[in-house]
Amino acid sequence: MATVEVKDISGKKVGEAALADTVFAVEPNTFVMHQVVRSQLAARRQGTADTKTRGQVRGGGAKPWRQKGTGRARQGTIRAPQWAGGGVVFGPHPRSYGFKVPNKVVKLAMRSTLSIKHAEGNVFVIDGFGLTDPSTKLAAAALKALGIEGRVTVVVANDDVVAIQSLRNIDKVRVITASEANTYDLVDNTCVLFTKPALEWLEGVLK
Repeated sequence: MATVEVKDISGKKVGEAALADTVFAVEPNTFVMHQVVRSQLAARRQGTADTKTRGQVRGGGAKPWRQKGTGRARQGTIRAPQWAGGGVVFGPHPRSYGFKVPNKVVKLAMRSTLSIKHAEGNVFVIDGFGLTDPSTKLAAAALKALGIEGRVTVVVANDDVVAIQSLRNIDKVRVITASEANTYDLVDNTCVLFTKPALEWLEGVLK
């Protein structure tokens, strides 16, 4: 079983946390990771694009000219698709782009992501931010003391409201609770920082 150092807000080592092999040492399945991320991004699409068909475009009630005798092609309405200002054929209409992925696949994708992050040495654990009141300055100082640079996803305990309020305004930092952890937020960063309670909670869900 692998271990990771647990540090405090000053960057000092205060202990070690055992990482479950079933979560942080599995054979990564990149296909599953890709499928789950695609599902998440597809679900975020609004799907509100809309075009009007010939039946929805205003006007065109009268036949533009008589059926025969003009030498021109027969036309029934100036709102047909071949006319400028006419309806659109096969245009987009409001729809949902989302598609479902089984829960087992979602969990496998998260385990694969965490295993890759750990193998790369990009999983960090802090015992807690120890903040009683929101303070972006102290939270930023803690990240600097831990030696974390670049984009980082911080996973905190589900009830750690103060940490969320302290971290959410820091540039290149995405803060989520353990129950909100997902493949996309774990992938889209340089490293992942867990508070110890959040790590224990997430391991219990993914084992």
